[in-house]
Amino acid sequence: MAIKVPGKRYGKRLEHSKVFGHGHHGKKSTFSDLLITPLVDMFIIIVLFLIANFSATGEVLMMTKDIQLPEAVNVKEVEMHPVVLVSNDQVSISGNIVGRVEDLVKDEYLNIPALEEKLRDMKKQFEDLHAMAGGEANAFKGDVNIQAHREVEFKIIKRVMFSCATAGYNNINFAVLTKGGDSGAAPPASAAATP
Repeated sequence: MAIKVPGKRYGKRLEHSKVFGHGHHGKKSTFSDLLITPLVDMFIIIVLFLIANFSATGEVLMMTKDIQLPEAVNVKEVEMHPVVLVSNDQVSISGNIVGRVEDLVKDEYLNIPALEEKLRDMKKQFEDLHAMAGGEANAFKGDVNIQAHREVEFKIIKRVMFSCATAGYNNINFAVLTKGGDSGAAPPASAAATP
């Protein structure tokens, strides 16, 4: 074996490169290395990302530590509608606080103006989005989910329901936990109620 002068040694792929001056200018190589490992890693990351972010039923309710849902026996599965959160401290919708419970208890009015305004805006957005599609299938049905803490006064719930009905949301559903024989937490469901 001949002794070679030490120097730069190019990898397999670059040995016959035209850029480094060692390649054959007239011939094309029919063999190329395919890097499978990074390709497989990339696909695994994409699959894991999709699995982590995809939910078959969708997350309809936001479970918070401030709200303990009541239990019910006769329930139906909750559907995707606007959710009004009522805790012991505040009333909120879509992450926006529309009233504090201590202020609502003092007022003698039957409605919550900020909640009504937000619900009307959401109704208008829905109607604007579905106006182009047309047909009765996309018509506004007025469904809303109320996710209330089990110990909130009825006076507050009544005001929330009145505000929903005034804004055009007449189909009111209450989020509850399914009551069963086991002591484990059951998945959230929805029981229908009318104002």
